[in-house]
Amino acid sequence: MSDAIRPQPGILDIALYEGGKAHVAGVQNVVKLSSNENPFGAPDRAKDAYLRAVHQLHRYPSTDHASLRNAIAEVHGLDADRVICGVGSDEVIQWLAQAYAGPRDEVVFTEHGFLMYRISALAVGATPVEVPERERVTDVDAILAACSPRTRLVFIANPNNPTGTMISPPEVARLAEKLPKQAILVLDGAYAEYVEGFDAGLSLVEARSNVVMTRTFSKIYGLGGLRIGWGYGPKPIIDVLNRIRQPFNLSNAQLDAAEAAVRDQDWVAKCRSENARMRAWLANALAEHGVPSDVSSANFILARFASVEEAEACDTFLQGQGLLVRRVASYKLPHCLRITVGDEASCRRIAHAVAQFKGTR
Repeated sequence: MSDAIRPQPGILDIALYEGGKAHVAGVQNVVKLSSNENPFGAPDRAKDAYLRAVHQLHRYPSTDHASLRNAIAEVHGLDADRVICGVGSDEVIQWLAQAYAGPRDEVVFTEHGFLMYRISALAVGATPVEVPERERVTDVDAILAACSPRTRLVFIANPNNPTGTMISPPEVARLAEKLPKQAILVLDGAYAEYVEGFDAGLSLVEARSNVVMTRTFSKIYGLGGLRIGWGYGPKPIIDVLNRIRQPFNLSNAQLDAAEAAVRDQDWVAKCRSENARMRAWLANALAEHGVPSDVSSANFILARFASVEEAEACDTFLQGQGLLVRRVASYKLPHCLRITVGDEASCRRIAHAVAQFKGTR
């Protein structure tokens, strides 16, 4: 290729995102606990809606997503005109970077934050600014100290992935209040439904002009395979994002399944309750075998080992047992393994296998 043909600055600095492992050579019937998926899948009414969509394969979907936006607004008490829907919340994050950051701008996120924040910043030529956390917890003072006149976006996930930790609403509000006037605070609420009574920052979005919230159908709703997310923010910001959104970015099947899912809040409550029960059980079981974790508010546990070598050895042992978890060295946590909270049988298997591994050390 000619040296004159070059990508935009920053793109070649992007390390390719790798999802959680789904297969192990030579091992059948693996238990996948590597991607924070809902072990109970999607609600039946979402599956039914998806199947019915087969009759509309020849039809273009709506460009305004009105039916899904109205359903989201009805369930969460929002203004439908300020809801935007994307291919997972990743796409909403991408739009924010595309619309509000570029060369000579800075995008701030925490050291153990979701990898897509860095990727989205580099993709638009902006400078990623990584901020230290405090014992794997978002540090508001550190974020504010890292902000400058060049800061355009600040991303925090609350609860955070892969740590599972979260900060209080007053701390989030303090961050929003003290940000530079040109900066937008983006609250990534991918795991918000796992926290009982948590609004994921909705009240802050309603009260301020510099806060946007993102959400997803990939986690508690069990629709990760369909890739559907949404965002909510001030009308001027949502209007900007709609100008760069592809008009047919979501299919009829995606729209119909997501609408059915969001209206089934009984399913959400059931999954949240079962996740909380097994999350506490798994954390305690691992701790009894010398594998501690921070209190998680999500659907996974960040298991901490004594060393990088022990974490990697445990992962290799688990793979041999057909149990797939996530190494998180790319999140600067090489001595940890992120373990999705599965159903009871899966949690008991993983706890037993970790106990076996520790007994051989």
